[in-house]
Amino acid sequence: MSRDRGPGRDAARSSGSTAGASQLKAVFVLLVGLSGGLVALQGDAALPVVGAAILGGLVAGGALLWYLLRITT
Repeated sequence: MSRDRGPGRDAARSSGSTAGASQLKAVFVLLVGLSGGLVALQGDAALPVVGAAILGGLVAGGALLWYLLRITT
């Protein structure tokens, strides 16, 4: 007997992997953003500067993610 893959089986697998991929992308962007804030905290920056560093890190993380997705697809 052959084990044929039906269309339902592929759809379930792809929907699960896209949810995981989306979470991994979000974690990547958050990690880059929070690392900017932690570096600012380590340098004894004021609270508004720490917030700006987190915001700048989130923007940089989004740009890095866009670039990585662009060169890998």
